[in-house]
Amino acid sequence: MTYIVTEACIKCKYTDCVEVCPVDCFYEGENMLVIHPDECIDCGVCEPECPAEAIVPDTEDGMEKWLEVNTKFAEEWPNLTEKKDMLPGADDVKDEAGKYDKYFSTNPG
Repeated sequence: MTYIVTEACIKCKYTDCVEVCPVDCFYEGENMLVIHPDECIDCGVCEPECPAEAIVPDTEDGMEKWLEVNTKFAEEWPNLTEKKDMLPGADDVKDEAGKYDKYFSTNPG
């Protein structure tokens, strides 16, 4: 098992999770974060820190797509090890559905 970041992070990019990660396994895209599944030690300390509830175990049903997204972009995006400001308007869109199709960016952070 590993933890992964899901659609709820898109256009929010809260980084409270990064601050508590003991192994620095978060990577930053233009408008979301991902977790490198091979680096995550499954400690779970990041999950309760996310205001958007975007971090889940990869064992939850329907997470195959998000495991692929996290795996692919953790190899392409830069590592993030320090907390940053959330994206402008994050609180307004954190509960919005369908963010992947509307907003997802493959650009690095």
